[in-house]
Amino acid sequence: MGDGSNQDLDPEFFTKLSEGQTPEYLWIGCSDSRIPAEQITGLEPGEAFIHRNIANLVCNIDLNSMSVIEYAVRHLKVKHIVVCGHYGCGGVKAAMTPQDLGILNPWLRNIRDVYRLHEKELDAIKNEEERYNRLVELNVVEQCKNVIKTAAVQESYAKQQYPVVHGWVFGFRDGLLKDLKIDHEAMLRDIQKIYNLMES
Repeated sequence: MGDGSNQDLDPEFFTKLSEGQTPEYLWIGCSDSRIPAEQITGLEPGEAFIHRNIANLVCNIDLNSMSVIEYAVRHLKVKHIVVCGHYGCGGVKAAMTPQDLGILNPWLRNIRDVYRLHEKELDAIKNEEERYNRLVELNVVEQCKNVIKTAAVQESYAKQQYPVVHGWVFGFRDGLLKDLKIDHEAMLRDIQKIYNLMES
């Protein structure tokens, strides 16, 4: 039954998928059901290794995200890591809402920490929606830093000049991806003043 999907357009679609994966990208995104990485980027199945969680967080004590980064960098040898948030993120809004969210409390506290780091800038934004959207952007930047703090990324980049970390934000209203223009090398230099995991 044809539905215009990849397997209809390419009779070898499943055969190619079964041969293994050699993705160039690791995509770390939000669990929001409206953010399918392949559709908004134009990537095909097999071109991106995908990790998603609430508010696209990269926490060093989260074995899930740390394992994904380790596998993607050391074994799949991805060339790019994209942390992608989205405007209007429910996780970001929930983090700044004074209510008990149960098991989500410690997870969303990471976003409150991002707010604390950028409190002056955020408090100066009077429009609530604009403030939340800026927090979305700053959260992506901080998660990019957390990716670069990992030993796998630092060691791979020192040896091979990849992966390079990027921060993007998706907008539902215009369907565009905003590149936050992360300066990978400058961020790495700043991070290694404190989080240097390279042998001297």
